[in-house]
This record gives sequence, C-alpha cells and structure tokens, in this order.
Amino acid sequence: VKANVSSVLKATSVKCDLHRLEEGPPEKAELTRDQGLQYYRTMQTIRRMELKADQLYKQKIIRGFCHLYDGQEACAAGIEAGINPTDHLITAYRAHGYTYTRGVSVKEILAELTGRKGGVAKGKGGSMHMYAPCFYGGNGIVGAQVPLGAGIALACQYQGNNQLCVSLYGDGAANQGQLFEAYNMAALWKLPCIFICENNKYGMGTSVERAAASTDYYKRGDYIPGLRVDGMDVLCVREATKFAADHCRSGKGPIVMELQTYRYHGHSMSDPGVSYRTREEIQEVRSKSDPISMLKERMLSHNMASVEEFKEMDVEIRKEVEEAAQFATSDPEPPLDDLCNHIFYNNPPLEVRGTHPWAKLKSLS
Repeated sequence: VKANVSSVLKATSVKCDLHRLEEGPPEKAELTRDQGLQYYRTMQTIRRMELKADQLYKQKIIRGFCHLYDGQEACAAGIEAGINPTDHLITAYRAHGYTYTRGVSVKEILAELTGRKGGVAKGKGGSMHMYAPCFYGGNGIVGAQVPLGAGIALACQYQGNNQLCVSLYGDGAANQGQLFEAYNMAALWKLPCIFICENNKYGMGTSVERAAASTDYYKRGDYIPGLRVDGMDVLCVREATKFAADHCRSGKGPIVMELQTYRYHGHSMSDPGVSYRTREEIQEVRSKSDPISMLKERMLSHNMASVEEFKEMDVEIRKEVEEAAQFATSDPEPPLDDLCNHIFYNNPPLEVRGTHPWAKLKSLS
C-alpha cells in the first residue's frame, strides 16, 4: 500500500533516565512520512559510505587512521534533526557521519579519506580532520574537542545569536580531566553547550565496565543536569536533542546527554573488533536494534512507505556512493606546491620552518 503523504506516526519513544531534571523530553514523538524517509536516506547513506571506506581501506587506497561510524547512524541523524544548521557541532575522530550531516558530500568525504585534492580539506586532513560551516571537525586528541566546544558555546553566548554548540565525545574520553574542567566552566558561565557522550560500550578495546567506576555518563556533570536515551532510535535521539537545545537556549546553561549506541566495526581499521567482544554480540545488536532496520520496520508496519520505495532509495544511495568512490580513486593528489599553503590565515611570516610559503618545494623521493 502506498502511504498517504501526510501520514503521521505517533510513536511512543523510550523513557529517558533523568539527572537533576524535573521533567524530560515528551514520551510520545511524532514522525511524518517525509521525515521518516529523510532520516532513512541519511542513515543509509552514512552506512553505505562507511562500508565503502572499509573496502577502500582493505584495498590500501585509504591509509592511516580510519574510525568508522556504522551502527551509530541514529545519533548523527537524530541530533541534526533536533538542532538548526546554524548551530555548531564538534566531535571526536569518528567524524565521517557528522561531516555528511553537516552538509559535505559523500564524494568530498571519500576523496578526503583517499588524500585527494577534491577532498573536503583538500586531501590534507584525512579521516580525523574534516570541517564544514558550523562544524569544527573531527579531532584526533581524545577529549580535546570538549573544551573547544565549550569555547564555541562561549562565542555563541558572547555574540547573543541564540545559537548553541553540541560537543560530542565517546565513553573512552569520558574519564578525561579536561571534560570536567569544561563542565565546570560551562556550568559557572551558563554556556549554551550540549555535552553528548556517544556511549558505544567500548573505548578502543576496553569495555565501559572495566574503564569507569561509574558508567552513568549522563550523571557525570554532577551539578549539570543530564539525560540518557536509546541512541539506536533516531526518534529518541531527536526528541532528547530538541529538549536539550531548548534547555540551552532558555539560558539554563549546559546539559549532558548520553546516547547508548554501538559500533559494528572495531575501534579503528587496525582493530578487528572481535578480540574483546564476540561476533555473536555484534550480530545480536544488528538483528535486534539496528537503527536503520528499526526505522524501516516502523514505517512499513504503519503503511507510511512501501518496500519498493526503500529499494529505490537503496539503489540511488549505492549509485551515489559508487560514483563518489570512483572520484576518490581517480582524483589527483594535491601537488607538492600546496604543502605550505593554508598554514597561516593571512600575512605569513617569511620563514616557515626553514622555507617560505612560495618557495618551490622539491620532492626527494
């Protein structure tokens, strides 16, 4: 049955765990057909893009560090649905999904991964350093993006533009001292910052239980209110983010959010991901709470879309990712002349570590 375009699903979202909050997000979330299809397209595109990156890495076309986001797509899609494009976002090194939701094409992301000049950072940033308007990148130093995010929130407050910053980190970074320093400052100054812990259960190869005396990450802000939601359900993430954004914009200061999610790949491409957890565990998450399958099933069971529509979309997405991969493998690498560009914003000093920006650099290899 082809659904009526105005179909609206009143879905019951999972209850939040709250910390220092009288009330949380609404327990019922509405989903229109258009929203559902949009979230599906976003999540499925990220999934296909990451699987393609996996393939290119195994072919040795992508080198270096590469942390994949598949399994966690509902976090990125849900957060974006709960804030405005003019709001700011900064994340750790598992950044490809957010680079996409912040408006960068699959083509530019894959080309950045392969180090080509058509990449989003002109091939000089690689997997962990991609940027876009209002997106301050993936950051390679564990936890370092959190105080930077507080700084961006301070800028929003200073400029009085009613914007906020979403500052993301993982469960592995949650024990970093700099997080608590940022929490403290944000609480004192009532900064419009949403601190979000994407808890995917493992920091590198260490489970949360072995790394943290308290795994209630949403309570870790102490005097900062917090909430914990199902990070595999795009609607839960969206409603919680909207609630957190309203909290920040109303001048109440920061809020901590914990999204309980899961990564299907290892920590990075050099981690097979099955030495510290079983294949069965990964399989069980895939079969029971995959964010893409759950949304698709929810829409199909309420006649909001047809199986054919999803198939058509999947074909389009595969085609887009294939074309992007073609570009990422054929686009040239940045020329050597570019090496000293973009080091200084303006008026570069004459000497840059023994050379100067317009000197002709000669390759020794």
